[in-house]
Amino acid sequence: MRVNKDEDTAWSTSDDNRKTAFGSFIRKVSIDELPQLFNVLKGDMSLVGPRPELPFYVRQFKEEVPLYLVRQQVRPGMTGWAQIHGLRGDTSIEARVEYDIWYIENWSIALDIKILFQTLFKGYFINNEKLHVREKTE
Repeated sequence: MRVNKDEDTAWSTSDDNRKTAFGSFIRKVSIDELPQLFNVLKGDMSLVGPRPELPFYVRQFKEEVPLYLVRQQVRPGMTGWAQIHGLRGDTSIEARVEYDIWYIENWSIALDIKILFQTLFKGYFINNEKLHVREKTE
C-alpha cells in the first residue's frame, strides 16, 4: 500500500486507492501474513488467537463494542476462530469479537490444531470480494 496520512487509522477495503497491483496480489494469496511469523518466533504473537487491531481501533472499539477488551486478555494470533469463519479484513467487528470470545472460552490444543488446519483451506484463501458480497447480503 502507498503511505498516506491515514496509515495508522484506515482499514483497507477492496476498492482502496492506496493499494498497489503487487500489494493486491500478495494480499490475495496471503503472502503479506508471513512477516507475522517473526512476531510468533519472538513470542509477541501466537499462531492462533484473536487478530490484533491498530491501537487507534482498540481505543475506539473498547468504548463502542461490548466485551471488546475480553479479547485483549490473550496473546494475539496470526489466525483465529473468526478468520476461519470468514471474518477477516473489512468485516463486522462485533461478529469478530463474538467469535474471539467463544474461542477464548472454549480454548484447547485440539481447537488450535483444528483452526490451523482449517486456515490452510479457508482462513487465508478466502477471496476478499466474497467477504464483501456476504456482508451486503446479511
